[in-house]
Amino acid sequence: MKVTVKKKDNSIPVSISTEYIKLQDAMKFANIVYSGGEAKQLILEEQVKVNGEVCTMRGKKIRPGDVVAIDDLELHVVAEEM
Repeated sequence: MKVTVKKKDNSIPVSISTEYIKLQDAMKFANIVYSGGEAKQLILEEQVKVNGEVCTMRGKKIRPGDVVAIDDLELHVVAEEM
């Protein structure tokens, strides 16, 4: 008997219509946090990675193609289709 285990997809697409979105705003937009204060805390505790690197700047510009990782969640920023 063969058993296949699929990893749960914890990827959240974040579609933006602007050139960029600030890191803390992307986290709020994706409903990962409820407030800017909560986002600030996670960022300052070095629990947030942008493109695989720890990021401590809550105003970091996140552009389409960037990946934000918080624990086992990943936000994939994409350009909004017109």
